[in-house]
Amino acid sequence: MFKDWFGNNKSKYVTVKRQKEDTKRKKKRKKGKGKITDELWTKCKNCGEIIFNKKLTENLKVCLECGYHFRLNSQERLKILIDEDSFKEYDENIETTNPLGFPKYDRKLDKYQQKTGLNEAVVTGEGKVGGYDVIISVIDASFLMGSMNSVVGEKITRAIESALAKNSPLIIVSGGGGGARMYEGMLSLMQMAKTSSALAKLDDAGQLFISVLTDPTYGGISASFASLGDIIIAESDAKIGFAGPRVIKQTINKDLPQGFQTAKFQLKHGMVDKVVNREEMKDTIVRILDIHSLRGEVNA
Repeated sequence: MFKDWFGNNKSKYVTVKRQKEDTKRKKKRKKGKGKITDELWTKCKNCGEIIFNKKLTENLKVCLECGYHFRLNSQERLKILIDEDSFKEYDENIETTNPLGFPKYDRKLDKYQQKTGLNEAVVTGEGKVGGYDVIISVIDASFLMGSMNSVVGEKITRAIESALAKNSPLIIVSGGGGGARMYEGMLSLMQMAKTSSALAKLDDAGQLFISVLTDPTYGGISASFASLGDIIIAESDAKIGFAGPRVIKQTINKDLPQGFQTAKFQLKHGMVDKVVNREEMKDTIVRILDIHSLRGEVNA
């Protein structure tokens, strides 16, 4: 009887075939829709607000609802801090090698170079901030979590030496939670001493070093140059410390203080001099440069 209803000329597999085609179309639509959403909207990690990406960018990647500071890459950071068309990059062609022959390290480097467009996890150079000549280094957490290796340490050391030679203020923007990069072993660890030694010479010369701590500042970076600034400024929402809260909890099996290792916590305990919102960061640095200028005048 059922055979008579559907007719002798119809295949019994037609319905199944259509179901498969419909399923493929739905998956394709969902996939495409998700991609568009990712490009247009961002969900705030703090309050859950869905933010139009154009508005987020216009607001310096600070949540319009709760004020949460999203992470910036090095180019975004330079755009905010450095006067327009004044930045000149240093040592952009220095390349990282694989001195220990660590398995798959070359492949990992290539992956992050393609992803970020950077050769390494720091950008250094000279430019102007509010008209003042400065030497600046910016750690980029999007490149292997901003971990410090031979090239990162070398570029930062050269920037410090340039500040010394040019008698210019030095600004280092730290934002990496990767510590010393294990793929290069002791060669990475020695960069802590190398950069600190260079900063000691800058200090002996009486030159200004402003250290800006952004999210995250952990590991060997926090234990070396990031903590050695004449003036240390933390950006709002920055996490700052040596080992992260989860690692400490697992190690000592104790509950940590509320808000432990946040920028405000570090300010309260005397580890930083000031906590600044992103929109006020450049103005704050310019005021510091004003105070430390010999005549209080912008360089000609």
